[in-house]
Amino acid sequence: MRIKKRGLLYILIILLVFLFSCQGIQESSITKTIKTCSEQGKKFSIEFLKTNNHGDKDERGINHVIIFNPKSEALDFKVNVGLSHKLYSKDNRGKLRQEYVPKQFHELIADENSILNGQAPLAAINADYIGTDNKPQGLNISRGVEYSGIFKSRRSSFGISGGEPKHRKATIQMGKRNDAIFNYNLVGGNGRFYRDGKFKDICQDLGENACKQETNRSMVAIADKGYVILLVNDAKANSNIELSQVNQELLPDMFDDVLEGIARNNCLGKIKEGMLFDGGLSPGLYYNNKIYVENPGPIGSVFLIYKRISENDRETSSRNDSGRAKSINEFSVR
Repeated sequence: MRIKKRGLLYILIILLVFLFSCQGIQESSITKTIKTCSEQGKKFSIEFLKTNNHGDKDERGINHVIIFNPKSEALDFKVNVGLSHKLYSKDNRGKLRQEYVPKQFHELIADENSILNGQAPLAAINADYIGTDNKPQGLNISRGVEYSGIFKSRRSSFGISGGEPKHRKATIQMGKRNDAIFNYNLVGGNGRFYRDGKFKDICQDLGENACKQETNRSMVAIADKGYVILLVNDAKANSNIELSQVNQELLPDMFDDVLEGIARNNCLGKIKEGMLFDGGLSPGLYYNNKIYVENPGPIGSVFLIYKRISENDRETSSRNDSGRAKSINEFSVR
């Protein structure tokens, strides 16, 4: 009888030790997560990663993702469109020239209009839909200069406001913003699937073709902490992909799974706004000298991200005979 009681006592002790151990592991995991999230603050600028459709990091994931902080002093932004002349140029009467030509993604991220303060872009994503006249269809504004189409007031657009970096803000909204500072760098899009934190399956809005046939996607989302997620999902990407049940091209009812997973895993907060860019023959994503995704269609506009050049380096660049800017080393970009 005593032997049985001892045996039961030993089992009870083992169970208690196991439970306390599990609790310790769980608390340690929570502490680690909180610590990681608390460390991601104002100094975070930009990061590239690949994920599966749950938003988990995966070296062979189909989702090519750029996360960035609009308030980062390490970054600057610009919009480019397909033009036969220099961006911002005017004719003899002082009117803005808008002579559009079809350009593909690799051209728009590498032509002379893609340069900002002597620097080529660090990152880029395709944006607006393009008309048969090669003109972007939505609201596109490049550093305060507008290149917009017929749907500029009827479709949503994504943008980063002007001003000092610490005051910059990302927005997704239909038409021009009431405050002029928000109408600084904007690119058109269509298919708003997050609005004020509420997700909507927009399959019916997109129609049968765009919903279930042209399933390679290009999108942008804004989290409530202010961070931005750029995402391109395309099985034809120029990187190693392993297709599976959780690693496939996205249908509209799957957008929330991947974006909320990315936000959760990277401490970005809750997804607040989300919108599609042009899909089908248009998706493109570029980061750090590599094009990860490109399709053969012409692009309405591209959203470009740069390493920000300081005022001192800008002055040095203007005095340089070659006209080329110095490289920036003082900012940490990851």
